[in-house]
Amino acid sequence: MSTEYVLTLSCPDRPGIVAAVSGVLAERDCNILESQQYGDRDTGRFFMRVQFETAGSTGDDELRGAFAALMPEFAIDWRLHDTRTRPRVLIMVSKGGHCLNDLLYRQRSGLLDIEVAAVVSNHPALRPLAQSYGIDYHHLPVPPGGKAAQEAEVLALVQHYQTDLVVLARYMQILSDDLCAKLRGKVINIHHSFLPSFKGAKPYHQAHARGVKLIGATAHYVTPDLDEGPIIEQEVARVDHTQGPAELMAVGRDMECLALARAVRWHSEHRVLLNGDKTIVFR
Repeated sequence: MSTEYVLTLSCPDRPGIVAAVSGVLAERDCNILESQQYGDRDTGRFFMRVQFETAGSTGDDELRGAFAALMPEFAIDWRLHDTRTRPRVLIMVSKGGHCLNDLLYRQRSGLLDIEVAAVVSNHPALRPLAQSYGIDYHHLPVPPGGKAAQEAEVLALVQHYQTDLVVLARYMQILSDDLCAKLRGKVINIHHSFLPSFKGAKPYHQAHARGVKLIGATAHYVTPDLDEGPIIEQEVARVDHTQGPAELMAVGRDMECLALARAVRWHSEHRVLLNGDKTIVFR
């Protein structure tokens, strides 16, 4: 029986990379279903995503050995993903439940091919929502001076649930540099696109006071630099003077849900590759 895989790779750009990868697959009677590549002239890096199915006789170990053999010649950083394995996701949230509800609905509806392993929150308010979907809910408050202990519990849950991705679905706490480092490339956050123009409390009120014409949201990987991690997706909507702060917030919540859902889907389908402080997204 055939198996479907996704291969992602990056390496210094040079002739022959696509031919070498295609050759490995052709020699093993693999059928390419989708192939995308990009050469970044600014960084000199080459990026590639190939989705393919194997012949029945080709095994996982054989494929990994063949791609590893390309390493000495091309200095390839590669990953091979079996599409039968759904990424396990831990969602972190505070009091606002719109992004959490959207992700849970999309997962249950088959629109997101992920497995939500658990929900973690520093507040108890959204426990009924998580439990209505049959998802474990862990209330981990952050008392004054207790951030390190709380994050140790979070990391223990990540390991317990064998989590592949952590999603901050309006989690209103700043992750420490230590936790960011331990989960590098495995945490996606959503925030309003008013940053950095409208920092601090009530950004929609600030935006309304300035008469903005566009609002939106940004989904990005989390790094120690607050809200400056590599951007995965952004969504915008046009607004006007007739809309007050409450209406802007309602539009903003929709934008947050859309941007975050796309980012999680593309990450789970192995379509996002890091390129320094930026991302390559093979949609």
